[in-house]
Amino acid sequence: MPLIINETERAHWRYDPLVSVGPLRFGMSHEQASEAMEVEGFICDAIQTGLGHGRLDRRAEFRRPEALGGAAPVITYFLDEDTLAVVAVDGLCGPQVRLGELRLAGQLPSELTERVWDYVTERGMDRTLSVEGEVSSEHLGFLVRAQEAGEVRLSRPIFVNCNGWAHTVHDCIPVPEWNVR
Repeated sequence: MPLIINETERAHWRYDPLVSVGPLRFGMSHEQASEAMEVEGFICDAIQTGLGHGRLDRRAEFRRPEALGGAAPVITYFLDEDTLAVVAVDGLCGPQVRLGELRLAGQLPSELTERVWDYVTERGMDRTLSVEGEVSSEHLGFLVRAQEAGEVRLSRPIFVNCNGWAHTVHDCIPVPEWNVR
């Protein structure tokens, strides 16, 4: 069974829609992201280039030094000009990311969907589901995938800033993220 990190043991980050996820700011370079993550206690130990997903060209995985080899708590994707465009947070071992009072990582997807819908409705935004039935928001720049954790499923948020390189949040999600179960 996969290891699920307790809520109290997770790093706690804030999400500023279309601007930043914790220490990661959309538009920063891979080098800047690595420096920001190092301050938070994460190191980049895996980089993949040539992703073949539109303009997304680089994937970088960040882990705690003591947890090398396990699942990557944070995965980032960069555009061909080395600009951060997508941040995926593992639902089992990634940081807890908050949007206001909403906890977005490691939650039961069905309950989180209701809370996100309440949040966007209160702000006059559209309620949206992905083609796979997962909650997303164009206005807020995220999609929440369901990730299996033994017999339960937990939320795996993916934050994006399309900023002219893609039309919708769904278009921004890299193929490897659709394959995470």
